[in-house]
Amino acid sequence: MMKTLIFLVFLCLGYQKLAAQVKVHTDMRTPTWNLIGLRYDAEIAPRKWGSVFPPALKALNNKIIELPGYIIPTKVGSKFSEFMLSIVPIASCPYCGSGDIPSMVQVKMLNAIPITEKPIKLKGIFVINDSGDDRSEFFLLNAKQL
Repeated sequence: MMKTLIFLVFLCLGYQKLAAQVKVHTDMRTPTWNLIGLRYDAEIAPRKWGSVFPPALKALNNKIIELPGYIIPTKVGSKFSEFMLSIVPIASCPYCGSGDIPSMVQVKMLNAIPITEKPIKLKGIFVINDSGDDRSEFFLLNAKQL
């Protein structure tokens, strides 16, 4: 009985130490990110699937918007003019986490910015790519860091 009690105490202490090591990132959800998240896949013809962009999301197309988020590099480097912007940091592994891949926007900056693990805020022209090609579905063009 005493061994079991000691084991449980060590188990709880170990769990508290592991829980304390988990970094919690800043939540980047904004009304604009919520609209981007409305995109969904649907069968648009027999055995043909495609993206559906609800009217509220389509209303943002070619408009200047502001988006906070985390830089997800697509190439190696220390400064980037093109990258993905995500609501979760790269440390949270946006490609392999549990659940769905979070919404991301491909960014093309006017000027390169240095990599950072901290959240950033950008302003640029939001473009929806509804062509069905293999590129990103969302772009933020001519972006500037705020």
